[in-house]
Amino acid sequence: MTDPFVLSVGGAALTFMVAEAVRYRLHLRRLRLIPNRIHVNGSRGKSSVTRLIGAALRGDGRKVVVKTTGTTPRFIYPDGREVPIFRPGKPNIIEQLKVVKRAVEVGADTLVVECMAITPDYIRILEEKIIRSTVGVITNVREDHLDVMGPTLYDVARNLALSLPKNGIAFTAEDRWFWVFEEEAKKRNTRIVKVSAEDVRDEEMLGFPYIEHKENVAIALAVARHFGVPREVALQRMYKVIPDPGVLTETIVEREGKRIYLFNAFAANDPDSTVIIWDMVNRRRKGKRLVVLTLRKDRPQRTESFARIVGTRIEADHYFIVGTFTSYIVKALKGAGVPEEKITAVEHTNPVPDPEAEDVAQKVVEEIWKVADRENVLVTMGNIVGIGGKIVEALEKEAKV
Repeated sequence: MTDPFVLSVGGAALTFMVAEAVRYRLHLRRLRLIPNRIHVNGSRGKSSVTRLIGAALRGDGRKVVVKTTGTTPRFIYPDGREVPIFRPGKPNIIEQLKVVKRAVEVGADTLVVECMAITPDYIRILEEKIIRSTVGVITNVREDHLDVMGPTLYDVARNLALSLPKNGIAFTAEDRWFWVFEEEAKKRNTRIVKVSAEDVRDEEMLGFPYIEHKENVAIALAVARHFGVPREVALQRMYKVIPDPGVLTETIVEREGKRIYLFNAFAANDPDSTVIIWDMVNRRRKGKRLVVLTLRKDRPQRTESFARIVGTRIEADHYFIVGTFTSYIVKALKGAGVPEEKITAVEHTNPVPDPEAEDVAQKVVEEIWKVADRENVLVTMGNIVGIGGKIVEALEKEAKV
């Protein structure tokens, strides 16, 4: 006689599988109702590029829905209104099914989504099963998430290429690893176009009310051109975009005759992107160069990466090293010839939430003011979660401009 418990479990499993199959067929039907699907991937700049493309394409009768993952996930309606996406738990790629459903409900004909996967298997599933993009974007290849996408930059490039569409077109600003994308695009019968920061003039960047990167703008302009949007029209729309909360910003802070130009570069948490921002900032402002580098015990690979650039590719007048395992960075700085008096280390275990974070952050801020000259350029880098964000908040409370 058949065990009734086994029978009931088997029946429940069958019911579940049928329900999931029906749900997926409905999803595929919804995808067909959105003819233009743009999937944005890459190591850095995904959120900004996603927003820029959405802004450039909005108008001319198009109904464009944008979904970013970024610092804080957002769903942006065709009229430009945006709402935060609430997550009861950890991020899950199934979230994109709901995004597609909502996009259809509001009548979207164009969907621009930021890739929310970093592991190879999930990137493949997200592109081939959930988004099925018609236009692909890969911003660049940087030394980040090497624990799941690496261990080498070649591996990162190969894994990012898994988000390229089949039988479509793709755009990238990546130069060194373009050949990897080209190989994968050929397998997928997709044409891939390489764009360059040199395609964007300096005067065209002046219209942005925040600090944007030319590579991001070049990609968005290339996608806009593909959809027939004139360059000047696309630029004017992009100038009005609401930037991602993690975008590079400048805040001017003053105290007792001293001024700090604060640049929050936490979003660029890989070495190459951080160096690019460091060089950009020092061309933009002059003064005593200060660095705040925050470290987390659960990001050892990121700590190791920064150890290779501080004191060498990033040459400051004073370094504030805050967080866990600060001795590792201090040793790297001394090895690069940085005198001990130019290093301030504040060891702090940084749980989240951290009841002591505000006090430690204020301590760091006071140390910064002690070291500061009349004019100073301060760049925060590393990890914003935990003590990093509190340091920025403490400084911004003193902002005069």
